[in-house]
Amino acid sequence: MIGRIAGRLEYRSGDHVLIDVRGVGYLVYVSDRTLAGLPGVGEGVALYTDLLVREDLLQLFGFPTMLEKEWHKLLMTVQGVGAKASMAILSALGPDGVARAIAMGDARAIQSAQGVGPKLAQRVILELKAKAPALMMVQAGPVTVAHADDVVEVPMTPRTGVAAAAPQANVTADALSALTNLGYAPMDAAGAVASAAAADPEAGAAALIRAALKLLAPR
Repeated sequence: MIGRIAGRLEYRSGDHVLIDVRGVGYLVYVSDRTLAGLPGVGEGVALYTDLLVREDLLQLFGFPTMLEKEWHKLLMTVQGVGAKASMAILSALGPDGVARAIAMGDARAIQSAQGVGPKLAQRVILELKAKAPALMMVQAGPVTVAHADDVVEVPMTPRTGVAAAAPQANVTADALSALTNLGYAPMDAAGAVASAAAADPEAGAAALIRAALKLLAPR
């Protein structure tokens, strides 16, 4: 299994790049967001990879973070979501957007991905609502980012998954952890925290917890 590639970017196209690794060129398919964040031709580049193996096909898919790779693998557990659809969803929303859509049951957001219809979008929400909270907890912490020379641990920027110093993701994790410790179901807690965070992106953990509790209160 090829899990990570680091080398020189030799060529970039609409949905893939060619990376030279000590004289061997690897064709790697990437999302639009990943492609936009890559350096220029001739520069060093590193990507985490997932290898798709079929009888007549071998394809590498590349991701700037391990988190995005894990979302790709999780999306492909949904019936009807192949590698192409998964990459389209990640292109449209990024890891943070996918997490938010699942937490809030927003099938329309998933449907915004090219080639994803309403039935498939709804299936993604339904099939991942129980699986996604565990990955959301990982998403709120440090994210391993592929680097051309080494691998470093840095916080994740919302929407893009690239390195940044903003600690807001840790605030979301604290709020989600507090609510699950209070006995709320992970999916309900994730949805409430996502809604509260969307309403007030600068809120601290305590404020998020209070807002989420109001949303979770019986009506």
